[in-house]
Amino acid sequence: MDNNKQSKDSVLHDTSLHIDDTDGDFPVYWKSGSLKYADFKLMAEGGTAKLFTCRDINLHRDVVYKTLHSELKKSEIEIQRFLREARVTAKLAHPGTVPVYEMGRDRNGDIYFTMKRVRGRNLRDIIQGLKDKDKKTTQLFPLEVMVDSLIQICQTVAYAHDHGVIHRDLKPANILIGGFGEVLVLDWGLAKVWGEVDLDHNAIPENADPALTPVGRSYGTPLYMAPELARGDSHIDGRVDVFSLGNILFEILTLSQLLHGETAQEVADNLLNKDLPSPRDVSSSRYVPSALEGICLRALKKDSRDRYPSVQAMLDDLKSYQLSGTALG
Repeated sequence: MDNNKQSKDSVLHDTSLHIDDTDGDFPVYWKSGSLKYADFKLMAEGGTAKLFTCRDINLHRDVVYKTLHSELKKSEIEIQRFLREARVTAKLAHPGTVPVYEMGRDRNGDIYFTMKRVRGRNLRDIIQGLKDKDKKTTQLFPLEVMVDSLIQICQTVAYAHDHGVIHRDLKPANILIGGFGEVLVLDWGLAKVWGEVDLDHNAIPENADPALTPVGRSYGTPLYMAPELARGDSHIDGRVDVFSLGNILFEILTLSQLLHGETAQEVADNLLNKDLPSPRDVSSSRYVPSALEGICLRALKKDSRDRYPSVQAMLDDLKSYQLSGTALG
């Protein structure tokens, strides 16, 4: 058999509906809760949780099953973050969020939730592919596609803000782009919601990994956090997400990280005490439209009062650029 045809047939077999998926009896003694999931396979593993693909034997569909690492299943802070992620994602019913199907406890009493299985690539991997000049990635994700993806990200975040939710951990690794252009914002475990009391954030541990979401903390990933999070300000608003979106735009334009440092504390010190570069400063070999650079620099203002006042305002400028392709007034 031709290898290309075999590959295509495999894809169709993985995603197409068949009679066995839709028909057949439903047993009188059916399984509920965690017992209805079978064929677990590890899909991904982060700092606090594991994601598995598994089969819902009642609905004959593959889902994603998320649960905390065993050493964190007794942590009140991580349980609260886990519950918040499940409930916030479930309540933010938007095309840019992943549908949550169920939350429950397994036979050991450990909390889990299940959600739609989505296929795609995260934005971090796409940017790395562009940086490596991978031919397929370069063809699929020219600048106009990346800008359109950022617009979809902003639409989802603006919707969340309108519903009283601030993400606080926006970064390329938390953005998934599907095969049909759909863009999903993931990992709402650090979201701030209405009614949450503003407290001083704990100091950043000296040895914390700057690229990872910290365990047991209420601020986001050091490489993408806003200055007010790095300082540990007691009050933050939606402009922390504006800064993170500006950071993501910087990477889209330059294929380089905005912030650097061996430790989280070094990253925070660089963010607070050094001037931030402009996209053209670090990417002389790449075409950077002046309008997009202007949007990026405004979103990255260290003083939140100088930034876009809202994600919607940033979104409006991105849409204007998309429509006109000319510098914004």
